Amino acid sequence: MVAADYARAYRSAAVMTASPGQLVLMLFDGALKSLAIAQEAFKRPASDWQRLEVINRQLLKAQSILAELQGGLDMQNGGEFAKTMHGLYNYHMRRLFEANVRKQVEPVLEVERLLREVRDAWAEMLSRRDGTAGPASRNVA
Repeated sequence: MVAADYARAYRSAAVMTASPGQLVLMLFDGALKSLAIAQEAFKRPASDWQRLEVINRQLLKAQSILAELQGGLDMQNGGEFAKTMHGLYNYHMRRLFEANVRKQVEPVLEVERLLREVRDAWAEMLSRRDGTAGPASRNVA
């Protein structure tokens, strides 16, 4: 088995054993990774004919992940939080669509910043819930 196969098997096992909260965190990380790859592609010279293909593929991937996150919201029982997140995911997807159509990096940067804030808040919530928060959030006397 080559290294890529081992990595694929590891990722598969990680997904299969992850809690629902950890799966959401993995989705955030996947979307952020796609946005980072798209940002790097924007920096390539215009003469690089693969540049636009990479941008398109990565932005579509990030939109797909955002749609998955949005689809996982419990709109019946999630209250105001679910409604707010639904609207935020809509905004993110619309901005990424605009970035892809206009081939502009600015909306990608905006979505990356906003999504990172949500991702970091989610990670903090998970760590506090699981009791694995860092030293700054522990009561050290």
